[in-house]
Amino acid sequence: MQRRTLMASLLAAPALAQTFPARAIRVLVPFAAGGAADSAARTIFPRMGERLGQPVVVENRTGAGGSLGGGEVARAAPDGHTLLLDAGSHLVNPLLMRGLPFDYLTAFAPISQVVVFPQVLAVKADLPVTTLAEFVTLARSRPGGLSIGTQGNASPGHLGLAQLGLRAGIQLTHVPYRGGADAARDLAAGVLDGVFITMLSAGPIVDSGRARFLAVANAYRAVLRPHVPTMAEAGVAGVVIAEWAGLFAPAATPPAAQLAVFGALREALAMTEVRERLAALAAEPVGSTPEAFGRFIRQGRDDAAVLVREANIRIE
Repeated sequence: MQRRTLMASLLAAPALAQTFPARAIRVLVPFAAGGAADSAARTIFPRMGERLGQPVVVENRTGAGGSLGGGEVARAAPDGHTLLLDAGSHLVNPLLMRGLPFDYLTAFAPISQVVVFPQVLAVKADLPVTTLAEFVTLARSRPGGLSIGTQGNASPGHLGLAQLGLRAGIQLTHVPYRGGADAARDLAAGVLDGVFITMLSAGPIVDSGRARFLAVANAYRAVLRPHVPTMAEAGVAGVVIAEWAGLFAPAATPPAAQLAVFGALREALAMTEVRERLAALAAEPVGSTPEAFGRFIRQGRDDAAVLVREANIRIE
């Protein structure tokens, strides 16, 4: 039976490749317009549409921590014309949300990790620290006394902050916002002591002299700001977290349609104008294969489960 099914899929693939896409493709982004993932989507997907010969339309579906948009794609016809651009919530939501009407583990087929947005720890300009080591020393002298803003509960910034607290043995007060831009605004105003958000969101207030970078939570230095040390280089190993955006299709989408989307995405990411625009967004293009992205998702879920348990993370 499996052999007959496989042969049928292979025989059908050339015909599907010739007819797909038959109409515009919708990419649902379960985050606010103007944010990091949305900005990257509106940079990449119009060019992807040119390669496919049909428009690729970005639609924002915010709410319920990203599960609203995810649910709509999970219920969509699995024909390749409705896709999901999701982020770290794809890993965390199944761990923290109960009663979801779909299963993140089985509802989607991974197509590609599209971009990565480096996460950084930045502090207000008048905080008396210039290095991560000095920050850790100050935090140890004030348990719970330093307020750090993030993009929200269970966001990559929240997870990174939890990692930092565990690895450095410090207690920080988490202040969740509805996005990195809001957290950066309060840091610039002196309401917060620091932020753990994307380099894109923190960059403008650092450039204006109202904050300073201490470290980036990458395994390597960020291409856009190579002078910022990694957490490990700055003295705290084991703090590696990034905000990323990845493309998913409904699980039963034909492989030929998935591969057509993946091929067009890779071509779009290779375009000079796209890469230059992404660099301006402090976004690093990836374009991983479906197989590599699937491995990333599986490992990411395991790592997130450990961190959520160790740090006792809850959706408040």
